[in-house]
Amino acid sequence: MSQDNLVEQIMAQVMAKVSDQTAANTPQKTQRGKIMAEKSCSLTEFVGTAIGDTIGLVIANVDQQLLDAMKLEKRYRSIGILGARTGAGPHIMAADEAVKGTNTEVVSIELPRDTKGGAGHGSLIVFGGEDVSDVKRAVEVALKELDRTFGDVYANDAGHIELQYSARASYALEKAFGAPLGKACGVIVGAPASVGVLMADTAVKSANVDVVAYSSPAHGTSFSNEVILIVSGDSGAVRQAVISAREIGKTLLGALGDEPTNTRPSYI
Repeated sequence: MSQDNLVEQIMAQVMAKVSDQTAANTPQKTQRGKIMAEKSCSLTEFVGTAIGDTIGLVIANVDQQLLDAMKLEKRYRSIGILGARTGAGPHIMAADEAVKGTNTEVVSIELPRDTKGGAGHGSLIVFGGEDVSDVKRAVEVALKELDRTFGDVYANDAGHIELQYSARASYALEKAFGAPLGKACGVIVGAPASVGVLMADTAVKSANVDVVAYSSPAHGTSFSNEVILIVSGDSGAVRQAVISAREIGKTLLGALGDEPTNTRPSYI
């Protein structure tokens, strides 16, 4: 075989490999593009999505009949909507941060029972504001905050625990749980509810905190299999109570199944 023929044969083999790799990669790229297309939305009301099957929306001018039917505590023409199927605690905490930095209010918080949430809730939170840009900004802030507030949500097949901490409670925590404004607040959730009971007891024994609210399957929840404890007080004490509850909650869930894991970095 001549040198020219040898070079041509080698080049043909190289080109064949390049062609095979391109063909192999094309479906993956196409599928990736399809996934991205499915997540995009051209509606002007659409703000974005986030972890926990969360969607953020804004309505610039709510129909008067709908406002009447919604029976909101305060009537705003422009509203922002934060809705999710899992993780009500992270969403309330994210909403709390959103109202701190925007000229908006939380006018409604509902925690629906949702089977996708396993033992827990979904959430429906409505922001109100005089200017639609303020409302949209509140939803944007809340969606971004969820990457942080999901940091101390741990789960396995047996259940989940949720921990939240704020050094300064704002209006979302006050509306949802009656937390004192401006004071440190901790949210402690355990599911199944039996885990939550021991987490609650551990929390109040570990630090000098005030119990603000206690919810159980038949009292204060949407009949979810959870116990929810809200504590307030000095920032260091509240943080210690939440951390103590987290550690015993992880141990108990681990006894029921695999080691519980979180999908975001812990922030507490």
